[in-house]
Amino acid sequence: MLTSTVCAAVSAAGLGIAAITAYRKRFLAATRIAAFSLIPIGLVMTGVIDWVTGIVFKPTVWAGFGLLALSFVLFMLSRAAERRRGGIGSRNERKAAAATRPDAVAPAASAPSLGAGRTAAQPAAKGKAAPDKAGAPKDGFSDIEAILKKHGI
Repeated sequence: MLTSTVCAAVSAAGLGIAAITAYRKRFLAATRIAAFSLIPIGLVMTGVIDWVTGIVFKPTVWAGFGLLALSFVLFMLSRAAERRRGGIGSRNERKAAAATRPDAVAPAASAPSLGAGRTAAQPAAKGKAAPDKAGAPKDGFSDIEAILKKHGI
């Protein structure tokens, strides 16, 4: 009841200020002031003010907010302690898991290609590359040229 009276008084005062502003030929400002001054009485008429005052002035509601805050603080403290101790999902646990699993699914798949005639046991000859049939030194592109010719490109 008291909040409804206060809101009605605020709205009446705002409409009075809007009328004075309109009298001074500042119609745009007067319209804005009138719009803002109608908000409190509109909130009273819709029942929002009674709902808000019911929340604000009930001790059980504040106790509920206090319990929610306490729950949040306890949760954050447990997370901080878990990180400091090295609990679930810690850096130490991730390192241990990485050490136990294999490096790759197919380790040979990531090995570099050694060409058709060489194996890992036979390293390439150092120095000049052996010339091919055309007399040019054999380089890495000859394999690519052979593949392209095979596919007709």
